[in-house]
Amino acid sequence: MLWIIGGLVLLVIAGALALQFAISRNGPAVLTQVDRLTGGSGDAGLRASISLGEHPSQKAIVWAPENRDPDSEPLPVLLFVHGGSWNWGDPVDYGFVGRSFVPKGFIVVLGGYRLHPDAVYPAMLEDTARTIAWTRQEIAQYGGDPDRITIAGHSAGAYNVVQTALEHQWLGRHGMSANDIAGVVGLSGPYDFHPFDSDSTIASFGDAQNPEATQPINHVRSDAPPMLLIHGDKDNLVKPRNTRELAKRIEAAGGNVTMHFYPEMEHNDPLISLAAPWRSNRDVDDVIAEFALSATLKDETSVPVQGETR
Repeated sequence: MLWIIGGLVLLVIAGALALQFAISRNGPAVLTQVDRLTGGSGDAGLRASISLGEHPSQKAIVWAPENRDPDSEPLPVLLFVHGGSWNWGDPVDYGFVGRSFVPKGFIVVLGGYRLHPDAVYPAMLEDTARTIAWTRQEIAQYGGDPDRITIAGHSAGAYNVVQTALEHQWLGRHGMSANDIAGVVGLSGPYDFHPFDSDSTIASFGDAQNPEATQPINHVRSDAPPMLLIHGDKDNLVKPRNTRELAKRIEAAGGNVTMHFYPEMEHNDPLISLAAPWRSNRDVDDVIAEFALSATLKDETSVPVQGETR
């Protein structure tokens, strides 16, 4: 009997190691497959894949309810931008984000952007702004409310959405402003990383004429959209200091920001928490959904300023 139990334990360990290895190779794609197998669709379906430019990475993928009444009220929108150190990533691999938030009452848009070496700063901001502009203009045909858009991102994608929301010029090039965004969510984001000292930041930002201007902490203002900043205390890739410093400056400027820290989480854990089976025993998706729904309430201009939560 003991040898049977030992064998089962070894199988579980081997399976866990194999999953960890697969996640390390292409984590989002693996998460999407695991999510599909263990969590089901939740009535969420892929509705469209839209090209937004000549480069194949410039695209938007729309997830929406499969069985929604076309005459029902338009739904709030969550636009999610992937991470990957501005070097890799594809919104196609993030279906688990759609399956996480569509059942919570959102239309989900997954946004892509040009990556190094095909692009460097400010390409990631130009493309993120283009995706936001497309979403505002076109999302109504998929059942989304263009006046209720929350933008979110993980890691490099968190930088993209936060910087695009804070620095006027990117949305301004599309005739938009930050007032067209209901809220911003950053997961494990780098917001204060100059001087550049990693291969990825040097590659994507090293040639910027004004490197300080590339940093979100230098663009805080009181009239920025409400922000929810989520970070793991054990993140050794993007230090939690990034979130604390940005939040401190936003609060000093009189803006709206909420920090949410997870003591045991590392860099990718907030993202992994959005996929089944992890989301069933973690609250990251609920925290984001509650913030986004509050931020997108009709006739609401802001959400309360809050300090650090765990």
